[in-house]
Amino acid sequence: MDLDGGGSKRVFQRLGGPVDTKNQKVCYHWRAGNCNRHPCPFLHRELPPPSSNGAPSKRPHGFADDSSGFSGPRPRPNYHGSTWGRVHGGASSRTVRKPERVSKVCKYWVQGNCGYGDECRFLHSWSLGESFSMLTQLEGHQKVVSGIALPSGSDKLYTGSKDETVRVWDCQSGQCMGVINLGGEVGCMINEGPWVFVGIPNFVKAWNTQTSAEMSLSGPVGQVYAMVVGNDLLFAGTQDGTILAWKFNAATNCFEPAASLKGHNLGVVSLVWNLETLQCIQTLKEHTSVVMSVLCWDQFLLSCSLDKTIKVWVATESGNLEVTYTHNEEHVCSNNSSVSQDDHGISRWECHVLETGLLTLCGMHDSEAKPILLCSSNDNSVHLYDLPSFSERGKIFAKQEVRAIQIGPSGLFFTGDGSGQVKVWQWLAEQAATTR
Repeated sequence: MDLDGGGSKRVFQRLGGPVDTKNQKVCYHWRAGNCNRHPCPFLHRELPPPSSNGAPSKRPHGFADDSSGFSGPRPRPNYHGSTWGRVHGGASSRTVRKPERVSKVCKYWVQGNCGYGDECRFLHSWSLGESFSMLTQLEGHQKVVSGIALPSGSDKLYTGSKDETVRVWDCQSGQCMGVINLGGEVGCMINEGPWVFVGIPNFVKAWNTQTSAEMSLSGPVGQVYAMVVGNDLLFAGTQDGTILAWKFNAATNCFEPAASLKGHNLGVVSLVWNLETLQCIQTLKEHTSVVMSVLCWDQFLLSCSLDKTIKVWVATESGNLEVTYTHNEEHVCSNNSSVSQDDHGISRWECHVLETGLLTLCGMHDSEAKPILLCSSNDNSVHLYDLPSFSERGKIFAKQEVRAIQIGPSGLFFTGDGSGQVKVWQWLAEQAATTR
C-alpha cells in the first residue's frame, strides 16, 4: 500500500477520480506488457480517458467439465529410438511466456473467490497445453490417492487412498458405485488382467473383478509400497526392504509364495530384478537421492528421483545398464509468492524458489501415437514430455502432490493427488487441439 500523499492521489486517479496529467507518468511495466499491480499508481495508456472505473473483469475463466464417462480399448506403450533429449524437425520456435503469469494456479480461484477474473496473474485452469483436456473430476477420497487401477474387461475404475479405502467408479457415469474399507492405508495398487492388487500394511489384497474372488496374501512386513507382475509372478516391495513373490496356482485357485528377494536395506518403492534367475544382477547408483519411480519402456529403463532428475538407462554389450541421458528438472516458483514494497512505495512480487523432487513416472501415447512421458513432482504438478526430445508438451496442476498416474483406453489417463481428488484426462485429436 502506498502511504504517501502523492501515491494516494495517483491511486485515486487510477480508480477514475479527477486526473491531473501534469505529474502523472505512464507505467513502464505496462508498456513492457507485464504490469501486475492492482491497482497500478501509474497510467496504463499514453493519455488518461475522460472517465474509467478501472474495475477488473469478472468474466469466468476456467476449464470445461464433462462428466459423461469414459470407455474404449487400451493402448500399449512402445517406443523405438535412442536420441534422447534432442529436438527433431530442425529449427523450432519456442513460445516465450511471461514468468509466473501462466505457470501457477491461482489459489483464490481454487477456493472460488478470485476477484481479478481474466486479469489475474495466475492460471484459472488445471492445465497448460492444447493437446489434452480434463473430462471430469472424481470426488470422495479424504486423503492422498496412492493407486489407480482399470482392470481389463471391466467397466469400473478402482482408486485406493491413504484414507484406508478403495473406491469403485462407474466408467460411464463417473459415479462412485461402492467403498471398500480395508483397515489400513493403501500403499500402492495395480491391475493385471481381471485382477486388482492392493498393497496395505502386512498384506496384499487381491480381487478378481470377473469371478468376484477375494484373497489376502500374507508375508509382507510393514507397508507394501510397490508391486509389479512379470513371468506369471506377483512381486511386492515392502517396508523392511524385502521383495516377496507369489505365483497363481490354477488348481487350487490361489496365490502361493514363490520367492523372497533380499538386498535392500530400506523400503522398496520401485522394482527392477532379473525375472529369470530372481537374482539381483546390478545395483544402479547414479541417482543422488531416493529413487521414487522406474518405468521399463521398450529397451530403455527410465527412473526419477528426489534429486530432481530423470535418467534414461540402456543395456550395454556387457549386459549392464548405463545412463544414456539425464534430464534435469528446472527450479520452479511456488504459489506462495509474496508482495513487498521498495523505498518508493511501489509493490513488487517476490517468487519463492522450490527444489523440485520427482515422484511418479508413467508412459503413454497421444492421439497421434507419439510417445509421451508423464512425470509428477512435489511442486503439485505433472510435466508431459515428448520423447525422445524431452520437450515439454504441457503441464497439469493439482491441489497437492500427484502420487498416482494411470493410463486408460482411447487416450484417457488419470491422476490422483494428495487432496483425494482423481481427475480424468483425454488426449485430443490433432484437428481438435489446433482449433481450440
